[in-house]
Amino acid sequence: MPKAIRVHQYGGPEAMVYEDIPTPEPGPGQIRVRQTAIGVNFIDIYFRSGAYKAASLPFTLGKEGAGVVDALGEGVTDFRVGERVAYAGAVGTYAEEVVVDVKGVVHVPDAVPDETAAAMMLKGLTAHYLLRLTYRVQPSDTILFHAAAGGVGLIATQWAKHLGATVIGTVGTPEKAELAKEHGCDHVILYRDEDFAARVKEITGGKGVPVVYDGVGKATFPASLDCLAPRGVFASFGSASGPIEAFDIGILAAKGSLYATRPTLFTHIATREQLDANAAELFEVVASGAVKIPIHARAKLADAAQVHRDLADRQTTGATVMTP
Repeated sequence: MPKAIRVHQYGGPEAMVYEDIPTPEPGPGQIRVRQTAIGVNFIDIYFRSGAYKAASLPFTLGKEGAGVVDALGEGVTDFRVGERVAYAGAVGTYAEEVVVDVKGVVHVPDAVPDETAAAMMLKGLTAHYLLRLTYRVQPSDTILFHAAAGGVGLIATQWAKHLGATVIGTVGTPEKAELAKEHGCDHVILYRDEDFAARVKEITGGKGVPVVYDGVGKATFPASLDCLAPRGVFASFGSASGPIEAFDIGILAAKGSLYATRPTLFTHIATREQLDANAAELFEVVASGAVKIPIHARAKLADAAQVHRDLADRQTTGATVMTP
């Protein structure tokens, strides 16, 4: 029987149980994948803790992975047994074998290894929609990206630099500052030690930036709004430090006719056409070498609890990949 990480009751890392599961069988429009690499993301912690609810208990964690197709469900014509695939919106990828709806699966190009594909699908497609769709970064832009040494940050800062932007990044430690500089940041702010809004105004000659990308949440709000130029965009895409509390929408007027948005990846890959188009752009910048996918931690699936402890303590940079 294949192994998986199951959650029987919401809770801390100890809530994850490594156990046998029946071999999953693909239904109509589904494939079964023998996974070779499993992506780890902050959203997994939200599901494990119960901040986000699973459809039912017990459940298998995980949204992202890559591997080889080993069974086809009824009506599947776009995929073949033996093909390499990856996905960012699956259910239950903390497992040796997973059944995935084909509408969320993409073929992996030969130039992209499985481990890279598993590490980049969710984070890379998030970077894509932020930089290309939420606010379309222009070569003349100076942008602010919070948690620039995180999984999404290290991809997005390289990509923004590739697009010609000047990139300001915030990080929590001097070690992360060095990493951010290596991955495209022109200016790095230690947000625990400095007033990042004042530094952004200083760097931009008082003008502010047209966009702030914020996956941190509570700890960087509302100061992020003070970094924006008039009619700037505050793009809140995560809440690693806790959710942003309800605020008076009038603050957006007072601070310069600002826009605030809370986009999610799954809205942007809801159709086959959207997923294929976005993934093609992502694979192109990775295959060309313009964006490198930094994998800074590797672990066995059985050690998922320790992986979650490290992620929650914000001890990680870049991507973490587990192998079955």
